[in-house]
Amino acid sequence: MLKFIKHNLTSIDGIEIYPIISLVIFFTVFVGMFIWVYKMPKKRTEELSNLPLEDDN
Repeated sequence: MLKFIKHNLTSIDGIEIYPIISLVIFFTVFVGMFIWVYKMPKKRTEELSNLPLEDDN
């Protein structure tokens, strides 16, 4: 099955850029989320961590 997919993908011109683009997008989102969480105020972090323990809807 993998051989069938690999053969089809190698016949497409310019396909080698898509894994690079997806890696860059993943890395950018991951780093962006890390920075966002790191800069988040500690009080907001405590509110979010206690959210699952609250009884009201």
